[in-house]
Amino acid sequence: MGLFWSMNPPSGDPDQQGFYAPEPSFQVTIGVTAHGKRLAQRTLTRQWLASGVTQKTFTLAADKVSGRLFLPPRGTPRHPAVLLIGGSEGGNTGLPEAALLASHGFPTLSVAYFAEPGLPQTLQNIPIEYFARAARLLAAQPGVDPAHLIVQGYSRGSEAALLVAQLYPGIVHGVIDYAPASTIHGGYPSGVAWTRGGEQIPLAPLAVDHINGPVLAVAGTQDKLWASEASAQQIMSELDDAHDRFPHRTLVYPGAGHGVGTFPYLAGGTKLRHPVTGLLSDLGGSRPANAVAKRQGWDQVLGFLSGLGR
Repeated sequence: MGLFWSMNPPSGDPDQQGFYAPEPSFQVTIGVTAHGKRLAQRTLTRQWLASGVTQKTFTLAADKVSGRLFLPPRGTPRHPAVLLIGGSEGGNTGLPEAALLASHGFPTLSVAYFAEPGLPQTLQNIPIEYFARAARLLAAQPGVDPAHLIVQGYSRGSEAALLVAQLYPGIVHGVIDYAPASTIHGGYPSGVAWTRGGEQIPLAPLAVDHINGPVLAVAGTQDKLWASEASAQQIMSELDDAHDRFPHRTLVYPGAGHGVGTFPYLAGGTKLRHPVTGLLSDLGGSRPANAVAKRQGWDQVLGFLSGLGR
């Protein structure tokens, strides 16, 4: 699959190419040319959405949540469900992963929480109750095992994931965190990020002693955006100190950066022009190391979800 993740854009710095968000399926043509002559060619179809997977859109007007739900084909046995929370890029960036998880049998809801119509335009004063409401909506969907609802956060979304799991242990039953934080950061680009009951949640280490399920943290050793490896280890240490009875572990990938996840085999750079600030950020790591992390980490996440409730 190296032909796919290592693709370069027609022009510009490959390390600055955006992370391509795939359609439900698309075609890729691979050709071999020598001395101006095409020697071989093959067209392949890459598919993210399995046949029979259904979609449902949640709106602020009707549901008080902005997101899209993907459900496995009718007749699939009940599976753990996943609530996806993205990072400081805003919008609803988890749709491809949600489609893929549902195609593997896991009902998945990807939500936006800012930078979408009707939502705050920046990561400021986001109510944690919003994610609890999304989790309740997900738990009520057909094919969902409501006793095994996992919240997954990436980067700044890892804070929201740990907060909602800590504050709502009756609804959320475990956490997957990519490039996580172990403390609550300020709003982005300024102010306070999270609220509960209308009160601002202060900057402080994230408590994890009430999380009612397993925790999996995924980080790279070369994350230049923040110290996600140290944060992942700190989260595990806090769980150990709380004598947490559920499995919890960290996957640390050498040479990977902030782009350590999620699913593999798509081209993406190691630098990102942030959609909120417009600044170019160095995410750290290398494309080959990130590719290894995604390939290995994706299998671990699927195994983590498959093992719930057994």
